[in-house]
Amino acid sequence: MKQQGHDQHSVMKPNRRTVLKGAASAAALGTTGALGSFSELALAQSNLRSQISQIPGVGKGAPTDADWQKVGELCLGPTKASVKEGEFKGVELSFMGLNNQNLHNLLFRGFLKPWEAYTGAKISWIDLAQADYNPRLQQAIATGTVDFDILEMGAPFEGDVCGKGLASEMPDWVKKQIDIDDYVDYLKPPVGTWNGKTYRVTIDGDCHNFNYRTDYFSDPALAKAWKDAGNQGEWGVPKTWQQVQAVTKFLKGKKIKGQNAYGYLDAPKPWGGFGFYFLASRASAYAKHPDDKAWLFDIDTMKPRINNPAWVRAIQDVIDALPSEPADQLNADPNTTGFQQFLAGIGSMIPWWGDIGQVAKASDTSVVGDVVGFDILPGSEDVYNSKTGKWDKLASGPNHAPNCAYLGWGIYVMARVAGDERKHRAAWSAAAHLGGKDLSLWMVMYPSGFQAHRTSHFNFDEWVAAGYDRKYITSYLNSQLSSYNHPNRAVEPRIPGIFQYYSIAEDELTKIFAGRVDAQTGANNIAAAWEKLTDQIGREKQIALYKASLGV
Repeated sequence: MKQQGHDQHSVMKPNRRTVLKGAASAAALGTTGALGSFSELALAQSNLRSQISQIPGVGKGAPTDADWQKVGELCLGPTKASVKEGEFKGVELSFMGLNNQNLHNLLFRGFLKPWEAYTGAKISWIDLAQADYNPRLQQAIATGTVDFDILEMGAPFEGDVCGKGLASEMPDWVKKQIDIDDYVDYLKPPVGTWNGKTYRVTIDGDCHNFNYRTDYFSDPALAKAWKDAGNQGEWGVPKTWQQVQAVTKFLKGKKIKGQNAYGYLDAPKPWGGFGFYFLASRASAYAKHPDDKAWLFDIDTMKPRINNPAWVRAIQDVIDALPSEPADQLNADPNTTGFQQFLAGIGSMIPWWGDIGQVAKASDTSVVGDVVGFDILPGSEDVYNSKTGKWDKLASGPNHAPNCAYLGWGIYVMARVAGDERKHRAAWSAAAHLGGKDLSLWMVMYPSGFQAHRTSHFNFDEWVAAGYDRKYITSYLNSQLSSYNHPNRAVEPRIPGIFQYYSIAEDELTKIFAGRVDAQTGANNIAAAWEKLTDQIGREKQIALYKASLGV
């Protein structure tokens, strides 16, 4: 388990062609196209990105509402090029999204205040906690009572929302304004689309990466204790889930810097369906075979795989690790593990979205900013082959299957605004402002709830200029890009009811982790409930949509 360098993953850096392409897109928003104007605008865009990345500057405290408003105002150029001042006066819009960790909607408010002042439109807000989001959205879908005009939503819900005609198709002018071609490849169509129509302004690119404490895995006392205990391999960052389990059990009762040492931090408490992703990150390397695109359901039948040996092993791993984790870990949800434990100095390993790397360096709440490293999720020494019913050991070594959990947040405009042209245009203008190319750079650099999702976000020099250490940001960004581009990445299906499946699983997993049923029995219960849900939705329809989502 020797620690490896993290700069070795290949990185997609902007080249001359992509830089010029971005400048050309900006030029299309209102310049003459003359060579002088073209060069001036490209320079202006570069200067703008440099300017906003210094607000307030990484390591200079957490951004405030005043910072969000300032960034929003500086990034109004594309709006001013397509909308006249006061054009939307009298238009009132409602926006539904999250308030998790006091981010998401709170940032959007700040970014959109200058937009409101310029356009004349007014926005009212529906703020939801993460655990409340899925039930609230599902209620609106089921009852047909959509009471919002703009929605922050993840791609997994597109089957429920776009597939039922509840969203508005993106106009071509928005595609140009946001430079939609700049999205990383795995977030391009079919993600964000339904039946060939585009609905989503992408503001996030999700995957779970592996966050670990560098001081733990370079500690001489722990290294000696590891060796003295007869453990296999060198003391270092685990590269497989088998090693994660071994390290977690080894650290029980140990100390580091005078404090109790802990290994991996599980998040067993339900979290409105979102907690299922954290079990999935444990399971993906066991369950996602390189020769099989599926890992949640059988492709031809929609038969659940949640109760196969791979998933049951992942569930059992949680059961086996919990006694070595902090007291009362059974009541920890992902917010607890990420923000109240890991960033507060408790534990040495967690999977999470990109928030951890942002908050560790660019907030006032983290105490671990100088001792955090990143990688893709651990692999497994073997992988379950659902076609043969056997475990395979790959000739290439451990199986890795990064969990591209949730496919990122996006901004969607609801179909209910279609009958009012000014309202329709205003809603899309607001969405385009939030998803603007330059504004997006600020959002992925600072605590926001969103991580890198554009090719242009992987220009390491911009991050270093903002105040990030180059080694740190190289490790952080490579862990994401290597997950996005991994040939065996685990991508969830954008099928109707996907979060109903996840919520059912969370409820049953609670019983398993509380010791009321064993792993296999609980997994069987989840599978049975999933089968009923599939039949309720329509099996043949689900099979067709599942195949389409996997590109089969």
